Order: sequence, then C-alpha cells, then structure tokens
Amino acid sequence: MIPRVCNVLNALKNFEKHVLQMFKYPPREFALAYDYDKPVQKTTKKFSLNDLIGDGFLLAVPKFRRTVEKRWKRKFGSPEYIWKMLVPKTNIIVCNKCGHYHENGRLCGNCYKIVEEETKEIQAKIQEKLGTNKPIENDVIVLYDGDQLPEKPQEFWQGKRVIEMKKERPKWFSKNLLQKTTQAPSDSKDVKPTDLA
Repeated sequence: MIPRVCNVLNALKNFEKHVLQMFKYPPREFALAYDYDKPVQKTTKKFSLNDLIGDGFLLAVPKFRRTVEKRWKRKFGSPEYIWKMLVPKTNIIVCNKCGHYHENGRLCGNCYKIVEEETKEIQAKIQEKLGTNKPIENDVIVLYDGDQLPEKPQEFWQGKRVIEMKKERPKWFSKNLLQKTTQAPSDSKDVKPTDLA
C-alpha cells in the first residue's frame, strides 16, 4: 500500500513541475542562473618560436663563478688527495749553433725563427718575380750573391725558375738543401744514439 502511495505522490509532483514549466513559473528547487552571452570568436594567432622562448632561457651554464681556491685546487691538486707538484724539466740542452736553450728532441726556437724569416724573404721574392696568379709547378732555384749556376745539361734547366737574392748566403743554408735526395729510403731498424758527446 505504501509503495503505491509513493508512486502517486511522485506522479503528482512530476505533473505539477511540467505544468509550471509550461507557464514559465520558476521551479521550486534551487537552480543556477547566469546571463547568456554570445561566445566571442577567438582569432587564431600564429604560433611563433618567440612566444615559446620569450626573454630567453639558459641551458647548461654555471650559476656561480668558480672561486680562486677551487681553480688552484683543480690545477695544482690538494696535499690530502692528489698533489700535482710542478716537476722541473731535466731534458733541456744548449743549441750547438746559436747557444739558446731548448728541449731535447725538439727544434731550437731561435734557429727556427731565423729559418722562418729567411723562408718568408724567399717567398716574397718568388711572388715579386713570378706573381701569385700562376701556380708554381716547376722547381725554383735560389741564387745568392757569389753563387754560380751549376753546370748541368740543357734538359735539366728546362722549366726551372731562377730567383736571385741580393745578399750573401746564410752559413746554415747549405747548397745541399737545394738538391733532391738520391738516397733510397732505408729499411733498417737500427736505432742510432744521439748526443754521445
């Protein structure tokens, strides 16, 4: 009996609700009210990389400067862990030609500068006489004051270019340096000791 009464009451409530809504009466229940406006059409803006980056962003960069102590520790080590002492060089010798000091097994820096200056003078003379437009494919013979052309057959001089330097030949610049080697490369594996004296 009770379920039938509940069904009748629910039917009356639904009927009353629909009838009131037909005559535009407000419902008896609480409801949310809002003003209905037309939706504003958003203009589609083109995506750019500048919008993503903005003022900029930093990747893997240090935030703080390394202190002097940390730099020195990195360079010289630490007595508690690894001590990178400054080891004095014991392979320094005196050059036999100019008397300057250099490491054993390396070229003397002073002698190298002298050779470099002479080479630049020869190159400047070659560019002055032959020009820079043509590639120098043939051999160039450098003659200093007092030098004479070697006695060679006519075929030897074919295509050769002669450059005359207006100064005396340096003592270290022997004529043998201008000749190509005739000695075949050696296959022997004998090691010759150096600096025996």
